[in-house]
Amino acid sequence: MQKWEYVTVPLLVHATKQILDNWGEDGWELVQVVPGPNTDQLVAYMKRAKA
Repeated sequence: MQKWEYVTVPLLVHATKQILDNWGEDGWELVQVVPGPNTDQLVAYMKRAKA
């Protein structure tokens, strides 16, 4: 059975691609993006397989 680990990542609207690319390089897969605590921020939920 596959096991996963999860992380939440704050995203700045003006740097979303760069932030997601950096996490993707480390093997994290984007699951969902939701609004953050203010209008300039989003929160990404990400997962990757546990070793």
